[in-house]
Amino acid sequence: MAADNKPVIRDADRIDTSHDYAVGAWARHFNVSVRDVKEAVAAVGDRAVRVKEHLTAGRSVRGSERPSA
Repeated sequence: MAADNKPVIRDADRIDTSHDYAVGAWARHFNVSVRDVKEAVAAVGDRAVRVKEHLTAGRSVRGSERPSA
Protein backbone atom coordinates (compact mmCIF):
# COMPACT_ATOMS: atom_id res chain seq x y z
CA MET A 1 0.00 0.00 0.00
CA ALA A 2 1.38 3.40 -0.95
CA ALA A 3 1.95 6.04 1.69
CA ASP A 4 -0.13 8.47 -0.41
CA ASN A 5 -3.32 6.58 0.53
CA LYS A 6 -3.02 7.36 4.23
CA PRO A 7 -5.30 10.06 5.61
CA VAL A 8 -3.70 13.29 6.72
CA ILE A 9 -4.19 13.83 10.44
CA ARG A 10 -3.83 17.35 11.76
CA ASP A 11 -2.09 17.94 15.04
CA ALA A 12 -4.59 17.24 17.81
CA ASP A 13 -2.97 19.90 19.96
CA ARG A 14 -3.64 22.72 17.50
CA ILE A 15 -6.82 24.77 17.14
CA ASP A 16 -7.93 25.27 13.53
CA THR A 17 -9.93 28.48 13.44
CA SER A 18 -10.80 28.04 9.77
CA HIS A 19 -13.55 25.54 10.71
CA ASP A 20 -16.41 26.85 12.84
CA TYR A 21 -17.28 23.36 14.13
CA ALA A 22 -13.73 22.88 15.40
CA VAL A 23 -13.70 26.25 17.15
CA GLY A 24 -17.06 25.39 18.70
CA ALA A 25 -15.71 22.08 19.97
CA TRP A 26 -12.70 23.80 21.56
CA ALA A 27 -15.00 26.45 23.08
CA ARG A 28 -17.05 23.69 24.73
CA HIS A 29 -13.86 21.96 25.84
CA PHE A 30 -12.57 25.11 27.53
CA ASN A 31 -16.06 26.19 28.67
CA VAL A 32 -15.74 29.58 26.99
CA SER A 33 -17.31 31.34 24.02
CA VAL A 34 -16.24 30.87 20.41
CA ARG A 35 -15.16 34.51 20.44
CA ASP A 36 -12.91 33.85 23.46
CA VAL A 37 -11.22 30.96 21.64
CA LYS A 38 -10.64 33.02 18.49
CA GLU A 39 -9.25 35.94 20.51
CA ALA A 40 -6.96 33.61 22.45
CA VAL A 41 -5.66 31.99 19.26
CA ALA A 42 -5.00 35.45 17.81
CA ALA A 43 -3.13 36.41 20.99
CA VAL A 44 -0.99 33.31 21.64
CA GLY A 45 -1.16 31.10 18.55
CA ASP A 46 -2.98 27.87 17.74
CA ARG A 47 -1.39 25.53 20.32
CA ALA A 48 -4.17 24.27 22.60
CA VAL A 49 -1.93 24.31 25.69
CA ARG A 50 -1.05 27.98 25.20
CA VAL A 51 -4.69 28.89 24.47
CA LYS A 52 -5.77 27.09 27.66
CA GLU A 53 -3.12 28.95 29.69
CA HIS A 54 -4.25 32.25 28.18
CA LEU A 55 -7.91 31.57 28.91
CA THR A 56 -7.34 30.37 32.47
CA ALA A 57 -5.03 33.30 33.21
CA GLY A 58 -7.86 35.62 32.21
CA ARG A 59 -10.25 33.83 34.54
CA SER A 60 -7.95 34.04 37.55
CA VAL A 61 -7.40 37.77 37.00
CA ARG A 62 -11.12 38.41 36.76
CA GLY A 63 -11.74 36.29 39.85
CA SER A 64 -9.21 38.25 41.87
CA GLU A 65 -10.84 41.58 41.09
CA ARG A 66 -13.61 41.14 43.63
CA PRO A 67 -14.86 44.32 45.22
CA SER A 68 -13.68 44.82 48.76
CA ALA A 69 -16.20 45.16 51.56
